[in-house]
Amino acid sequence: MLHYEEREIAEGITARVYTVQTLVIGSGAAGLNCVEHLYELGQSSIALVTDCLGAGASNNSGSDKQTYYKLGIFGDAADSPMEFARTLAASGMMHGDIAYVEGLGSAPEFFHLVRNGVPFPFNKYGGYVGYKTDFDPRQRATSAGPKTSIMMVAKSLDRVGAAGVPILDQHEVIRLLTCGEGDEKRVIGAAVINKAEIEADNFGLTLFNAENVVMATGGPGEMYAISVYPEGQIGNHGIALEIGAIANNVTESQYGLASIGFRWNLSGTYQQVVPCYFSTDAEGRGRKYFLNEYFHTMKQVGTNVFLKGYQWPVHADKLQDMGSSVVDVAVNNEIAAGRRVFMDFTANPVADGGLEEFDLSELEGEPLNYLRNSGALQATPYERLQHMNPLSIELYAEHDVDLREPLEVAVCAQHCNGGLRGNIWWESNIKHFFPIGELNGTHGVRPGGSALNSGQVGGLRAATYIANVYKDSPMELAQFLKLAKPQVEDELKQIRRHLNAGADAMPAADVRTDIQARMSEHGAFIRDAAQISDALNAAKRLDANVASQGVRLQRRTDLVTAIQNDHLCLSHVAFLEAIKTLIERGGGSRGSYVVLDEAGDKTMDTKRGSELRHRSENEALREEILEVDVDEQRGVRVYPVPVRPLPEDESWYETTWAEWMRGEIFE
Repeated sequence: MLHYEEREIAEGITARVYTVQTLVIGSGAAGLNCVEHLYELGQSSIALVTDCLGAGASNNSGSDKQTYYKLGIFGDAADSPMEFARTLAASGMMHGDIAYVEGLGSAPEFFHLVRNGVPFPFNKYGGYVGYKTDFDPRQRATSAGPKTSIMMVAKSLDRVGAAGVPILDQHEVIRLLTCGEGDEKRVIGAAVINKAEIEADNFGLTLFNAENVVMATGGPGEMYAISVYPEGQIGNHGIALEIGAIANNVTESQYGLASIGFRWNLSGTYQQVVPCYFSTDAEGRGRKYFLNEYFHTMKQVGTNVFLKGYQWPVHADKLQDMGSSVVDVAVNNEIAAGRRVFMDFTANPVADGGLEEFDLSELEGEPLNYLRNSGALQATPYERLQHMNPLSIELYAEHDVDLREPLEVAVCAQHCNGGLRGNIWWESNIKHFFPIGELNGTHGVRPGGSALNSGQVGGLRAATYIANVYKDSPMELAQFLKLAKPQVEDELKQIRRHLNAGADAMPAADVRTDIQARMSEHGAFIRDAAQISDALNAAKRLDANVASQGVRLQRRTDLVTAIQNDHLCLSHVAFLEAIKTLIERGGGSRGSYVVLDEAGDKTMDTKRGSELRHRSENEALREEILEVDVDEQRGVRVYPVPVRPLPEDESWYETTWAEWMRGEIFE
């Protein structure tokens, strides 16, 4: 049972104050995993708070067979943690020591999931056989099906429940509480709104006095208008930036084709069965088979749709030589023109515009061999999907979507490879604060599926450090309240600013719409060097307006949205500032985005001609990471730091044992 005391937290305001050794924020796969490990390592004073249990990305996202990227552990193909690290760091923007830690932690954390009961398939010898994913030179990837991360959450939640760790649902964290300055600054807890009590005189405010705070609140899905993230996922980067936590790699995200009604990634088999793409006007009229405008032959259409299966994220390099990312640009162009785009699984690609009729047997080598080897030469994409992956059909049916009806799609924000900076124990520059999971900005351009491994390893590393180094009890309640009160009073001023906002203040919903439109236009997979400064200036004006005037609420319950908007405003300023800085440093198109530039050295050349002039990647910038911090006036600073190299780990057992016994490994 989690105990609390009713205390005065600001003048005239009383609230519950909980005291725990470690507070974990977020109930996705990473946060739950960390709770598991804390408990296993002997920590009993733990609380988990979440704005909505089960609402995060790991419990609501997947694809045809969601990938978990792990160390190669079958057959006679050589692999090692250092080889794994080399792959993670190969495309740049990743510190070598962190890559090595993720390689070392990969097998233990994978088998932790196996022990939890996640049904990863194995062969008769017990080998967890793998396959290749994007940017993967080996067969390291595995999958438990389309719901891999959903099962990870369910199994971990069972373990956390069995341990009796208290979970406080419907609790929105609105501020991290700190003490100290400079390098000695540390978290001491958090201020939270209990949404069930938001109508109360204290607005549902609740405080946590905590020795450690682990934050696992995911990516910034709500920053984008076109997103496959679960609706409502904020990410909470702004909350951390406000206290001086440093972010890095926030220029790097992934974007890919997804359905926009029921939000789900359309990778793998969904594309490999070669469905028909078409667009209509806003009312569903005027069907157009728009891919035929870009490709010279039906063979090219079918081959590139197939290749979207395992070249699923947009990739700048796949715009060349009629590559598969032409499909993404074509979809985006239709939507930008006010049209709607659909995938039709009941029909093969349709010929018009002078193209020949579609013939599965005429596909280029790789697609045809794959489909033939899979026994998937049926007449329609739906029949091929039914044969190769019936679970992918059942999954949509569970959400009342029949894949025999056209499925509306878009190129969506899918994953943020950047986030908050952490060291090799996932601790922020703010002491006792551990951002894990997607919130942690570990990677630049990563192999597909490595995010799940990173979240699990990060949870273990944070728990291990806390259990061995930060195991002191929280500070005395009187001291905590003395330090927390000025920060709580400042937060109350901001709450009242929103509640008392005048008619000139923007409505809360309009603020969110403004942020999302700007990020989808200027901070997603197409970025224009000529427009980024104007976009950033508009973001700063919005941030200043919200900070000075607040936002207009229709009802008290909109207060949480208003506070989220405060943090999203700051987040999107920081992201755009980093993108602008990267472009000004000569950064070009890399990973999952394209930098448009009239002086660029590349174009996308299709049947339509040359278009989308853009910069090629500046590979020298792989050797640096852009870090971002925010001052007390919400000014954003962006600066490069060199990538740390892969370590040379030639540890000797006897000396390592001695260092481990003395606790020196944590220094």
